[in-house]
Amino acid sequence: MPTQINSARRTLALVLLALALVTSAQARAFAQNGSQDDPDRQHAFELFAQQQFADAVPLLEKLATKYPSDGQVLARLGIAVFANSVTISDTEKRQKERARGRAFLVRAKELGVTNDLIESVINGTAPDGSIAGGGDSSEKENFSSNREADEAMRAGEAALTHRDYDGALKAYEHAFQLDPKIYEAPLFEGDVYMEQREWEKAGAAYARAAQMQPDRETAYRYWGDTLMRQAKLDEARDKYVEAIVADPYNNYVWNNGLARWAEAKGVHLGQPKIEPMSTVSPLKDDKMTITIDPKAGSKDDGTAAWAVYGIARAAWTTNDNERFRKQYPNEKTYRHSLAEEAAALRMVVDSVKQQTKEGKVKQLDPALAELVKINDDELLEPFILFARVDEGIARDYAAYRKSNRDKLRRYLVEYVASGRY
Repeated sequence: MPTQINSARRTLALVLLALALVTSAQARAFAQNGSQDDPDRQHAFELFAQQQFADAVPLLEKLATKYPSDGQVLARLGIAVFANSVTISDTEKRQKERARGRAFLVRAKELGVTNDLIESVINGTAPDGSIAGGGDSSEKENFSSNREADEAMRAGEAALTHRDYDGALKAYEHAFQLDPKIYEAPLFEGDVYMEQREWEKAGAAYARAAQMQPDRETAYRYWGDTLMRQAKLDEARDKYVEAIVADPYNNYVWNNGLARWAEAKGVHLGQPKIEPMSTVSPLKDDKMTITIDPKAGSKDDGTAAWAVYGIARAAWTTNDNERFRKQYPNEKTYRHSLAEEAAALRMVVDSVKQQTKEGKVKQLDPALAELVKINDDELLEPFILFARVDEGIARDYAAYRKSNRDKLRRYLVEYVASGRY
C-alpha cells in the first residue's frame, strides 16, 4: 500500500522536511538562471528554515513564477502551503490549499527534488486535496464535532508550526478538556514533548492515547520512537509489536516501526516457511479439487500428513457449507476462514504425531517440525493471521484479537523478531 503522511505527525514531519531541504546538497544543483544568487530566494529560504511559513509563501510564490524550474523553490513552496493549511478551520478551503501544496510538490519531484516525506505528502493526498487512503494513516477533516475543541486543536497545530511548544501544549490540553475523546490531543502532546526530548513525558502522553484507543497503531509506534531515541531497543520493539497488533496489514506500520528496530538491532525479520504439500481448488458447484504433491509421503519424513490438509478443508466447503455456517452463523456466503485453516493445520499436526508414535517417521520434515512447534506453543492462529493470511482470513483478525492479544504479541516477538528466519 502507498506510504501516507500521518495526520498526527503532519506538522512535525513538515518541519523535519524543511530542515532536510535547507541542508540538502541538491540546493545548488536545482537552482537555475541565477536564482541561487537572488537575494529574495535567500530571504525566502531563511524564513522557511525558521518555519515562518506564512511569511515565506508570498516570496516563494513570486520566486516560483520567476524561476519555474527551480525545484528547491517549488518544494519549499509546496511544504509551506501544506503546513499553513493545518491552521485553516474551513474544510473546503483547507482541502484546496492542500491540493495547491501537493501540486507544487509534484512539480518539484518532476524536477528531481524528492525524499521520503515529499513522497508521503504526494501519496497521502489526492490531487483534489482530500486525504488518500483510509485507516489510521489518514487525516480526519475535523478532530472533533465540538467546534471549540476542533479550533483548539488547530490552534495547537498553528503554535507548533512556529515551535511555540508551550502554546501548543496548552491548546491540546484545552481541546482535550472540551472533548475527552480526542485521541490526537494526547498524541500531539507526545509529539511536542518528543521534539523537546522530554522522553518520559512523551511516553506518558502516548500511553494516554493508546489507552483511549488500543486498536489504533499510531501512539504505540510513536512511543516506540521515543524509546529508540533513548537506545532502549527491547522496549521499543515491544511498542512496535503493539502497533502491528493494532494494525497488522498496513505496510507503513511495519516499515516505520519494527523494521527500523530490526535494522538497529541487526536482526532479520521473518516467519516460518510452511507451505502445505496439498492444494485445494476454489469451491465450485459445491465441490472442490484436492491435489497432493507426489513427493508427500515419498519419504519417512511425516509429509504424508499433508493429505489430510485438503480433506479437512473440504469438510468446511462441501455439504452445504455446514461447518462454516455453524462457525459463522451470521455469514451467508462461504469464505476461507481462520477457523478452517486452523482446523486443517491441526489435523496435519495430529497426523504427524500419530505417525511419530507409530514409528513411521525417521527424520521429520523441517517445515512440519516448525508447524508442530508453533502448534505446541499455542500460536497456530497468530501464525495463520500473519504468515498465511488472505482476504477471507483477515476478516477474522479483529475478533481473534479481542481475547488473544498476548498470543499475537508472543508470535511477533518469539518468531517474527527472533532473527531465526
